[in-house]
Amino acid sequence: MKTLALETSTARGSIALRDDGEVLFDGAFAADRKHSGAFFENVQLCLERCGRPEKIVVGLGPGSYAGVRIAIATGLGLRFATGSKLVGIPSICALDVAPRAYCVVGDARRESFFFARIESAQLIEGPILESQAELEVRLEGMSVPIFASESLPQFSQVQLAYPSASRLVDVAASQAGEIADVESLEPIYLRAPHITVPKPTRIFAATK
Repeated sequence: MKTLALETSTARGSIALRDDGEVLFDGAFAADRKHSGAFFENVQLCLERCGRPEKIVVGLGPGSYAGVRIAIATGLGLRFATGSKLVGIPSICALDVAPRAYCVVGDARRESFFFARIESAQLIEGPILESQAELEVRLEGMSVPIFASESLPQFSQVQLAYPSASRLVDVAASQAGEIADVESLEPIYLRAPHITVPKPTRIFAATK
């Protein structure tokens, strides 16, 4: 089955397309807001070279909200245009150098960090939010490797690793009987979406 994977949750984006294990396309690029064009250039090049996919796998994060949303929107558009199956997988389950069991941490902003635990490419704990002090205590007792997709000098034991589209293809294949085709996807939120309600507009009656 031709499987296309889209991964843009970190500063290192990637796209991969395989046909029953055969590598047809594998591209990596900078995935920050200034380089979003590289993502679409790679998608276009991949489709021109390899044709339409039969399954699309999207990395859901956690990570760059804008990056994940771009990948989801692209996956939904391609699903509609091609009739492909669509699945979503946590990006942190597809790190490119990770062993069978590991942990992932990341900066969740607002003076907090996220923690997650992965085993056999499945998310078995988290992501949960903790302060730096709480996370330091948790990491002291860890007996498995700890990874992050950004520099975190506060935690000396953390190693740098990035999710990859090619690993997403592998994970999707290994969990084919466990993850279903869907019509829509959502990023992995670390916090509930914040909605600002506008203040009521005061209406003044006209005076003569």
